[in-house]
Amino acid sequence: MPYRRTENVVRRLAAREQAILDAATAIADENGMAAVQIAAVATRAQIAAGTVYRYFPSKTDLIADVIAAVAARELAAMRAAAEAAPGPSSALAAAIATFAARALAARRLIWAVTAEPVEPQLDAMRVEFRRSIAAELETRIKAALDARHLPELDAGIAAPAILGALLEGLIGPLAPSPHDETAARDMVQAAALLALRALGVIDARARGLVAQCALPSLSGSLPPAPRPAAASRA
Repeated sequence: MPYRRTENVVRRLAAREQAILDAATAIADENGMAAVQIAAVATRAQIAAGTVYRYFPSKTDLIADVIAAVAARELAAMRAAAEAAPGPSSALAAAIATFAARALAARRLIWAVTAEPVEPQLDAMRVEFRRSIAAELETRIKAALDARHLPELDAGIAAPAILGALLEGLIGPLAPSPHDETAARDMVQAAALLALRALGVIDARARGLVAQCALPSLSGSLPPAPRPAAASRA
């Protein structure tokens, strides 16, 4: 009779795998992707290095899963914020502001999974991360276009352009470093406002949409998905 894992064993294995991923993500957040080494991850997770290898045969496999997990988490946060918004324009603003706020709050981690030099075989994972975020922005842009809240434009071009502007303006090598949470909020709001203006939203309208977005704490840890404040169905 073949061995069958009990539910407790399955949960324990899943919890250990998650602990390894959490440790690797924390190291990348603190010191960049280059610091994600099997020995360091094992020490952080308080397990043996051999145990890490049982779950992830190589460092590349581990980093690939870190990138995928961060991408899924950021995408889920954007969708949650957009879906809680009262209308397509507000949803677009919420998606933009949410990504911007979370990227700035975890700027080293987001830089690590999007732009920090890594092994060539991981480039496809990073491109997929960018593609998934751009696709979510494109969905929100198209919804606003369908509602005639934006001037005619190509959403497939606009979405990656907006993503590039957010990444470069908030976490790129030329981006300023905010000295406190107020400065960080100002940066996020400025970036979101720039994105909406670039999409053709008139200034007063863009400012109102950005003001509606309830931003999470920007103190340095990755925040949960924010909930936009109640507003008219924009």
